[in-house]
Formats: sequence, structure tokens, C-alpha cells
Amino acid sequence: MTWAGRLALFAFVAAAVGVIWFTNIFLTERYTILTRNRAEVRQALYAGNLMSELQRSTIVPILLARDPVLVGALNSNDFATTSQHLISYVEEIGAAGITLLDEQGRVVAATDRALLGANNRQSPAFVDALRSNDTVFKTTQLDNGAYEFTYSRRIDVNGALAGVIVVKVDLAKFERTWAGISDAVIVANSEGQIILSTEPRWRGKTEGEALQVTDAPTAIERAFRVTTDWTGSDPGEVYVGGEALMRLESRIPFRGWRMTSYTAYSSVRERVNGFLALEIMGFAILLAGVFYLTSRRAVSRAGLFQRESAELRLLNAALEREITERKRAEKSLEVAEQTLAQSSKLAVLGEMSAAVSHELNQPLAAMKTYLAGARLLIKRKRSEEALASFGRIDDLIERMGAITKQLKSYARKGSDTLQPIDIRGCVNAALSMMEPQLKQRSVEIIRTLPPEPVIVDGDRVRLEQVLVNLLRNAFDACKTAAEPQIEILVTGGTQASVTVRDNGTGIENLDTLFEPFYTTKAPGDGVGLGLAISSGIVQELGGRLTARNRPVGGAAFEMVLPLSEEGRHAAE
Repeated sequence: MTWAGRLALFAFVAAAVGVIWFTNIFLTERYTILTRNRAEVRQALYAGNLMSELQRSTIVPILLARDPVLVGALNSNDFATTSQHLISYVEEIGAAGITLLDEQGRVVAATDRALLGANNRQSPAFVDALRSNDTVFKTTQLDNGAYEFTYSRRIDVNGALAGVIVVKVDLAKFERTWAGISDAVIVANSEGQIILSTEPRWRGKTEGEALQVTDAPTAIERAFRVTTDWTGSDPGEVYVGGEALMRLESRIPFRGWRMTSYTAYSSVRERVNGFLALEIMGFAILLAGVFYLTSRRAVSRAGLFQRESAELRLLNAALEREITERKRAEKSLEVAEQTLAQSSKLAVLGEMSAAVSHELNQPLAAMKTYLAGARLLIKRKRSEEALASFGRIDDLIERMGAITKQLKSYARKGSDTLQPIDIRGCVNAALSMMEPQLKQRSVEIIRTLPPEPVIVDGDRVRLEQVLVNLLRNAFDACKTAAEPQIEILVTGGTQASVTVRDNGTGIENLDTLFEPFYTTKAPGDGVGLGLAISSGIVQELGGRLTARNRPVGGAAFEMVLPLSEEGRHAAE
């Protein structure tokens, strides 16, 4: 190799080393900042969720202390149904448990019936509640090492102590969530003791004590000592047990609590090394190409042409085979696409035919009632009222056309242009359509509408379709009730909510309620598509449709939709 070639090779190697060195520094800093930012955002979300749970649970003892059922039980010493009353609250408020103590500290009602009769007179929650007129928060470590978080408040009746209500806050669910996402997370109280941790053995210890329990925490402690402040210095790479770790700490605005998380930096090095490997491979391929071109100059022209001709012939043969195979694959794909398109069309046609048959029964029934009424009015020579009935029939015919159009859109799984709609008008329109059926059985309608508009983005016809389905189901469910009653409640605020309740027999199977063709009605009364279609419409509008059985009997369906921009401004 000549001196010029040697200099060129040296310059190439030096440039490659320089580029790799600069890339390593730049990508390490960049990915380190990204990893730290993600860890900070994740920790902020953890702290926010924890604070939200604590604040939400603060109001629960205040409400329960004023509950007339609990106060009446303490006055009468009759606690036969009190525990069941507390159990009904647990699912709604998301608490771990609720306990009612009398003035002597005896458990008279609890969501955990195993605690009934226990004497908690010496418990901190009971003692501190007696000494305060406000809600008291207590943190108590149990025998298994876990911590119990409670809010307690005394219950006064006519100025005298009647009992104490104790609400357990379920913070252990956050530990389970953190364990599946982060490397390690702890929450310490104002005294530095760990009260929440993804590692159960750390609870009850200080951070220094916890980091000495196992080898992995000891490695975390060493990483923390080296990476105490990543902001003001070059983070570099700190390897402990083959892994780099970072410690982040933030304050929780609640009783001096602090949250600390440990995040692994192994992903930073993996991403940097992957990019560096590609760079090194590129330089190696380039260098190999240079050597290959240099060596090829010593080969004779004749041999070069012969080899290239042989390679070209092989490539041409391979290319012809590949073209043949691709043509065959394209024909097979074309046949498969045609078959799939035909199957999809048949499925859509089947869904549309069943849906149209179900949805048109409602306006047809209403038209039949209006025609009967118009015939009677004409016989009595009340032509103006008969014309009004014919006008309603005309509206129903237009409604049937609109339903057909919307059902076609539903079958295509598409959505039309949405516009701001006052949901109160949809409720009134749906009640107007159901008016003949409701009058036949003297169903009592309780309508509760807010005075201000509740504006959502949607399609009026499709929303009325959902409400008519809910009213029809409520009407059928009340057939066996002595005094049938349907209640409609519309609320606004952060989101729009429409609740339809009845006093019927309730729902037998909530799991399969919204599945197509599931029905409990007799043959001919329904095919089980109403709720499936309604659920699909509400989901397309960005909301949800849920059902539940009422404790007092009957069922309740709730449709929740997001407010439009106009509705949110009005609510604010």
C-alpha cells in the first residue's frame, strides 16, 4: 500500500472514531434527558392520583355522619340493616371498608361482618375522633407490615356523642399499579417512615434502612449516591450490578408526605449502543467496500466480464421465477379480496334487515294508535283534532325514513356530521313518540330536566332513537308493576347524563344485556337489537351506555355523553 493510501486509511479511521465518540456523548445526554422527563411526568401522575384519592375520601365521613339511617340506628340501637346499608356505599365511594362504632367503641355495623362486636375503644381512630370535632386521618401499621389509612369522625345527636364512623382508604391499589410500571416507588410520611412501597419489605422503615434489605435496593442506594443531582452535572453512565439507576423525589401536599421513585437507565445505554452499532457497521461496510474495490483492480478484465455475465444470467433467471410467483400470488389475492368483500356485504345486509325490522315497529305502533284515534275523532266530527293526528302520522313517516337512513349509517359503522344539540329536546321528542303507549297503561312519568341547556355534539335522530329504545324497555319492564312508573333524569356539569329508571322486575343477566339478539321478551315482541344498537350509537358519539339493578327494585339505564364546546362554556 502506498503512503497516500496509508494516510487515507488513517484519516478514515480517525474520522470514524471521532463521529462515534461525538454520537455517543450527544445521544447519551439526549436519551438521559428524555428518560428523566418521562420519570418526572410518571411520578407527577402517581402523586396526583394519590392526592385525588385522599381528597375524595375526606368528604365521606362527613356525609356518613349525617346519614339519617346511621343516626337513627344509633338512637334506636337497632343495627339489623345498618351493615347492609354500609355495604351499599362501599362500591360507590371505592373505600376499603366502613365501620360504625357506638359511644363505647363497640363495632355495631361494618362492611366486614367479621368485625361486628369487636371493641375498638383503644384504637387511635376512635380516640382521636372523640377529641376532635373534625374529620381525623390516621395511619396505622398492621401486624403484617402493611399500613391502614383511615378517616374517622364522631357522630353527635342533639349535641351528645352517639358514635364514630371510620372509613378505610384503599391506597394499596396504587402499590399494585406502580409495581407493574415503575422500577421502584416509595411514599414516606413526615417522619421519613415508608408507608407505601412497591417492595412490601420496605414498609415501616426509613429509606436508608429499606435500601439495605436486599441486594437490589443496595444497588439502588449506590446509584443514588452517585446520581444525587443529575440536573447540575454531567449524568454520564453509572453502572451498579450491570444497570444504571436514577432517584427522583417529589413532595405530596398532604401531611408532609414525600414520594421517591427509582428509574433504570439501562434503556438509555441500549438505545445508544444500538445506534452506535449501526454506525460502526456502516463504517465497516464502507471500509470493506474500499478494500474490495482496491483488490478488484488486480483482476483481469476478461475474468471480470465473464463472472459478471454469469451473475447476470443467474439474476435474470431468479427474477423471472420471482415474477411468475408474484403474478400467481396476485391472482390468489384478488380472488380472496372478492370473496371477503362479498361476505362483508352479506353480513351488513343481514344486520340492516334485522335492525330495520326492529326499529320500524315502534313508529308503526304509534301510527296505528294515532289512526285509531283519528277515526274516532272523525266520527265525533272533531276534524281539527283529527288533522293534528294526521300531522303526527306524517311526522312518524318522516321519522321512519330518518331511522332507515341512520340504520344504514350504523350498518356501515360510519357517523354523520355532528352538531350541537340540547339533549333536553331529545328527551321531550322521545316522550312524545312514546306518549300513546304510555297512556294506554297509565304509566306515571317523572321528568326531571335542568333549567339550563345541556348541549352535546351529536345527531338528534340517533339520540332520540336511543332514548326511545330505553323508554320502550322501561315500559315493557313495568308491565307487571301495580303502579308502573318511569323516571327520566337529565343532568349537566362536566358531562351530560340521561338516566331512565323503572320499577319493574330488573335485569336478569347484566353481562349479556348489550349483545345482539339477546332478549327476554316473548317471540314477536323483540329480537334483542335495541340495546345493542343504542350502545353502538352512544359509543360512536364518544359516550357510554350502562345498566344496573336498583336496590329498591327495577332497572336503571344511564347514557353519558361528553359536553360540546358550547356546553362546557355554559357549564363554566
